[in-house]
Amino acid sequence: MSKRAYFGTDGIRGQANTHPMTAEVALRVGLAAGKLFMSQDDRRHMVVIGKDTRLSGYMVEPALVAGFASVGMDVRLLGPMPTPGVAMMTRSLRADLGVMISASHNPYTDNGIKLFGPDGYKLSDERELEIESLMDQGLHEGLAAPTELGRVARVDDSQARYVEIAKASFPRRLSLAGLRVVIDCAHGAAYKVAPVALYELGAEVIPIGVAPNGMNINEECGSTHPEAMVRAVREYRADIGIALDGDADRVAICDEKGLVVDGDQIMALIAGHWAKRDRLTGGGVVATVMSNLGLERFLAARDLKLERTAVGDRSVMVRMREGGFNLGGEQSGHIILSDYSSTGDGLLAALQVLAVLKESDKPMSALARQFEPVPQKLENVRFASGKPLDAEPVKAVIADAEQKLNGSGRIVVRASGTEPLIRIMAEGDDEKLVSQVVKEIAGAVRKAAA
Repeated sequence: MSKRAYFGTDGIRGQANTHPMTAEVALRVGLAAGKLFMSQDDRRHMVVIGKDTRLSGYMVEPALVAGFASVGMDVRLLGPMPTPGVAMMTRSLRADLGVMISASHNPYTDNGIKLFGPDGYKLSDERELEIESLMDQGLHEGLAAPTELGRVARVDDSQARYVEIAKASFPRRLSLAGLRVVIDCAHGAAYKVAPVALYELGAEVIPIGVAPNGMNINEECGSTHPEAMVRAVREYRADIGIALDGDADRVAICDEKGLVVDGDQIMALIAGHWAKRDRLTGGGVVATVMSNLGLERFLAARDLKLERTAVGDRSVMVRMREGGFNLGGEQSGHIILSDYSSTGDGLLAALQVLAVLKESDKPMSALARQFEPVPQKLENVRFASGKPLDAEPVKAVIADAEQKLNGSGRIVVRASGTEPLIRIMAEGDDEKLVSQVVKEIAGAVRKAAA
């Protein structure tokens, strides 16, 4: 079996009803993960399963259930639930495993399967490889006796439980009374819980993207299409706009004027606020190599450090745990607040921004832009085969580009973990120079890939 035949950088993902996102693969995941986690001891074992609102969730969920139940694992179904909610419920219900059926911000034609361990953290690469090695076994192997089949039940109050957990992360002394908030749920997993949490905390809530039909998730709405949020903020003269993605683990925010800010600005806002109150642990923030140099300078000016990791919220979380950090995230809006959650949570991040807004007594436009972003240029180069980054001419051009920037910027060139792309990013104070070095590197990569 080839290494990582099913799992990518964030679980299993692909086009629905096409390998690897088929009912058969979902069945095999249930069988394999069930066998792995049940082999640890002989008590009753349990898995919790949540999903977003995609049509194909109705195909993937029963297949997973059949797999788990047939090896004797009890199943608890959460229904539509944000990814971080599944992680929380895995811990809360003392389950051995949590499963989220979602393709996050992708179109409805895709779907995915993410797995969480009993601690609510995403499974390690090693664990995923153990599951993969069991997935190619025969479907009749290791099945439970008829008397030992797993029992399946719905958790009727799962959404209410997540709302209470989310509300508990908001400072008790504060209320959202007097704030008009637009919340765009992307017709996704948070379409019920996010508006309810904001309403119960006192806000006047204008919900959009809350009418899922199985096919409109992320469609011209949510954090990847913030224009819908901006339009609603302007139309209803709201104080702030919040946009989540399909599984609600990432967030974008806009001020009352419609200026959209990314995860870097959100991290800067929360970090500055928490540092003043001695709430920031680890001496700074964890972010990826893609976060803007402006964030690094913002933190340095406050004697805080920016620890950089590889792309992906799992890499961020690992470093946070190692270094005792309680704030980290990605430019894309995955914000991890480890005091409250074991994975990125768009709603919890938004509630922290709302807490700063209430305490500052300023309009959101005075808070949204914490630093001036350094000009950043991105380019993707597609390649058919081979490893273009190993070519000597490419290495030479990258070294030359770094010399040209001469410490006043950064270059990140990496292969995508999900597609045959080389991603090139450069940033620096000189916008023209940044564009030039990206062009030169992209040209060298194209030549090497030809």
